Amino acid sequence: MILGAHLGIAKGLVQAVDDLRSIGGEALQIFSKSPQMWAGPPLAPAAAEAFRTAVRSRGVRATAVHHGYLANLGSPNPATLRRSRTALLDEIQRAEMLGVDGLIFHPGAHVGSGADAGLRTIAESLVGALAAVPEGRVRLLLENSAAQGTTLCGTFEELESVLAAVGRPDRLGVALDTCHLFAAGNDFRSEEAYGTLCDRIDRVLGRKTVRAFHLNDAKSDLGSHLDRHENIGRGRIGPEGFAYLVRDPKWREVPGYLETPLSGDGYAAYALDLATLRGLEGGAPPSAPSRRGRSERAVRTPK
Repeated sequence: MILGAHLGIAKGLVQAVDDLRSIGGEALQIFSKSPQMWAGPPLAPAAAEAFRTAVRSRGVRATAVHHGYLANLGSPNPATLRRSRTALLDEIQRAEMLGVDGLIFHPGAHVGSGADAGLRTIAESLVGALAAVPEGRVRLLLENSAAQGTTLCGTFEELESVLAAVGRPDRLGVALDTCHLFAAGNDFRSEEAYGTLCDRIDRVLGRKTVRAFHLNDAKSDLGSHLDRHENIGRGRIGPEGFAYLVRDPKWREVPGYLETPLSGDGYAAYALDLATLRGLEGGAPPSAPSRRGRSERAVRTPK
């Protein structure tokens, strides 16, 4: 697996590339603007070009933009849906400027309209977005949810229903978040359970549909439907589940982005999580890493 993390751009796009390489990452995910804003300031062409150059020159092997948090592409509310579709188009255009491989987004929630209606609305939103950028090269990646409340795409079947309705495998794919998988009831902490999960991915989605992972341990129990990230090996998934994942040769060329908690010591927690994953990848015995001396105060994903 191509390992990396979600890093902030507060100090500049190129600095995010430098920060990634300083912790030994090869896959970089960023926000292109504040995730709490419907629209952000335009990207400067020079800054976007400098980012693309830095990615190439510093040996970054995979890149993604994560969509902001406000959009709901399955909303039954006309005003919210209109703003969400406008925000998606803006994010696509920004991702195209940055030259990233994928735009990862939360598909949305039906908010009472029913799952079938919500999934149809998500598909219609994507059809419109792809038609608006017909020559786009950035692949749009639906992220699985923890299936909390009316949130959609917490199952492979719901993800596949959207993909099939849009019918553009050349422009779409899936990003699987390990915490969300676990919270939605998918166990992969034993060889048998991991094999069953992979069989379901192959049967329902198709292995090549999975274009990225978010590598997050889970604070809450299997099937809890709670999206609570924990550092690798310190949560309910534990080192065993991640060992099966990172050792599997079928994911060798797929990026895995950390979105684990950070504390007051910069990206040190990411560096430790990457070291843990590489230890598991190399066949080290599954055991929880020691984090003595680091603060337990988690902060939000960097902007």
